[in-house]
Amino acid sequence: MEDILHFLRELEANNTRAWFNANKEWYQRVQQRWHVFCEELIHHVGAFDSDVAGLGLRDCTYRIYRDTRFSKDKSPYKTHFGVFLAKGGKKSMHAGYYFHIGTGGGGDYPQGHMLAAGNYCYDAKAVRILREDISDGWEVFKEEVLGKAAGTFVADMDGALKRVPREYRADAPYADWMRMKSFCLLSRVDDDFVTRPELARRVAERFEMTKPFIDYINRAVDFVKYDMEE
Repeated sequence: MEDILHFLRELEANNTRAWFNANKEWYQRVQQRWHVFCEELIHHVGAFDSDVAGLGLRDCTYRIYRDTRFSKDKSPYKTHFGVFLAKGGKKSMHAGYYFHIGTGGGGDYPQGHMLAAGNYCYDAKAVRILREDISDGWEVFKEEVLGKAAGTFVADMDGALKRVPREYRADAPYADWMRMKSFCLLSRVDDDFVTRPELARRVAERFEMTKPFIDYINRAVDFVKYDMEE
């Protein structure tokens, strides 16, 4: 992964079309290396989650070109690579497993490297179901759904409501989960984690901790999808 990190850091410092075009062969080389990693990750995650096993690269990878139409930042290229393994592919709205490699240095998104389990956009009905399920069965959710992941992942509160919805107690042990609109677990990793051998296997081992959480979220997503199709 050292060459990928080197490329991303150089791109961050020279985020122009002229520099990118002059270094197109370098980009194609690191993109190919990234795709090899993604295929390895699909294989390892697919070993414990059959919903992921049949995914292809187009189902889970992203273009490096930024959509700048509605952004003040007109930099033409992303300075990170991401892969999202989810039932039905990245556009399915299901919860899944996201791995992100940025320019490093321990920063926040998009510079920092991270693993995330969940998704950032759910139907309002699914959010309501999840809040009800978590509040009604908090002990089971905490022990059996979060389980081992709780020692490695934390709840991502980015974009959460400032206040607990009025139908739930603000002092309840699950209060923060009631504030969430995007149900996602997050684990940040450093450059050493990214550059050590067998990265795909090690990332998959962490993701396996979150499998009960992914199943729990997708149960609500599937219920809403089925209800909408009826």
